Amino acid sequence: MIPLSILDLAVVTEGGSPREAIKQSRDLAQKAENLGYYRFWMAEHHNMENIASSATSVLLGHIAEATEKIRVGSGGIMLPNHSPLIIAEQFGTLATIYPDRVDLGLGRAPGTDQLTASAIRPDRMKHVQNFPQNVRELQKYLSSDNSKSKVRAFPGEGTKVPVWLLGSSTDSAFLAAQLGLPYAFASHFAPQQFIPALRIYREHFKPSDQLEKPWFMPCVNVIAAETDEQAEFLSTSMLQMFLGVVTGDRSPMKPPVDSMAGIWNEHTKYAVKKMLAYSFIGSAQNVKSDIEQFLEQTGADELMVSTYIYDHDQRLRSYELLADVMTG
Repeated sequence: MIPLSILDLAVVTEGGSPREAIKQSRDLAQKAENLGYYRFWMAEHHNMENIASSATSVLLGHIAEATEKIRVGSGGIMLPNHSPLIIAEQFGTLATIYPDRVDLGLGRAPGTDQLTASAIRPDRMKHVQNFPQNVRELQKYLSSDNSKSKVRAFPGEGTKVPVWLLGSSTDSAFLAAQLGLPYAFASHFAPQQFIPALRIYREHFKPSDQLEKPWFMPCVNVIAAETDEQAEFLSTSMLQMFLGVVTGDRSPMKPPVDSMAGIWNEHTKYAVKKMLAYSFIGSAQNVKSDIEQFLEQTGADELMVSTYIYDHDQRLRSYELLADVMTG
């Protein structure tokens, strides 16, 4: 079985708080480590009431401190929001404290709306255009080859933190292939260019010092439960959450409902279902069957899983059921 990994956003639930969400993420990481998951990544988002992972590197330190061996990383850091030197120092510090456990996934999207993106960095679009150069600059800061430079990252230099490229389009596939980096695709919410991006990445891949051959990790949504009916019920929290993405409602995650009728219309239902095309919902055995078919079709080297469930214990149970059927 290929490695199973987790993407977590520290989602705030209705009636909950950011503190609770962060505590639950830490708890999930500990459980995931015991269940044999390979990585635990967190994503950078801003100005979102339902997501508490804006200070991603800070949270990753919190997660790493609570665990012993599971890899922790960003899925991802939105590099145009930051100076490459600062990110090298932040992740170099993490890698110094927790050696051989830190991943650095990089994306170029803002992780927020355009107004907030401008508040983060007014000249952000210039850095979007310079994204390939900034990735190379960041790699240089983390390498031992930068020791004679006048600008160096301490801690960071020589840590060689593995860099990943994240993407939701074919542009990122070309760049990951050109730079010889492992590639994670956001198929859990942006499935449209998934198959073309996968093909481009593999066909154009050039070996690098970090990676000899392509390594592709798609992210999918999984909600596993004791029965198909229970999983479908639990999934309505995820459907409401992504409906909020479609309509611009950023409120915390809502409890599950018996029916989505009256909550969405045909237009918004279609938009949500299109975003969630790669979602596997059902009993553990049915989820396993669907995932195995997905892996056979894509030849993925690793699978990253995101699970949006309102009740924390039910979310833990979903990850437990998935680990049991996929690794048992």
